[in-house]
Amino acid sequence: MPDTTPQSLIRHTLATLSYRLGKVLRGTPDTFRDYPNNGDERTAGRVLAHIGDLMDWALSMLEGRTAWHDSEPLEWPREIERFYQAIAALDARIASGGLGQSAPERLFQGPLADAFTHTGQLAMMRRLAGISMKGENYYLAEISTGTVGPAQAAPRREF
Repeated sequence: MPDTTPQSLIRHTLATLSYRLGKVLRGTPDTFRDYPNNGDERTAGRVLAHIGDLMDWALSMLEGRTAWHDSEPLEWPREIERFYQAIAALDARIASGGLGQSAPERLFQGPLADAFTHTGQLAMMRRLAGISMKGENYYLAEISTGTVGPAQAAPRREF
């Protein structure tokens, strides 16, 4: 029987976020960081930095310190690496120490749902930038709790 504890569901949510955002980030050139280059402050780099900040914020909540920080975007490869480090730290904290006093519903409705929203935003930006990406049936994807790094299973059903 699958583990359906709140801790397990939040960890699977993190693995899902990593899988889906990883698909959006793979194959993007370093120049995508500054898209759209039209003076708009919400560039792909800023959106990804915000997602990293959301992971840091969620971790701070688990640690009882609830700290928010607006990070300046790093160079694109470093910002991608920062996201994976932040989500891995969050997942490791939950795996070893549970959710503490944090309500799983609050973690989901706050930083995690926001990160999924911005993942969709980056996917749309990628398409508008002319960087093709196949759609996927995510229901069939091989997403494993604890797998939150850049190495992910190959897509099972793209279209």
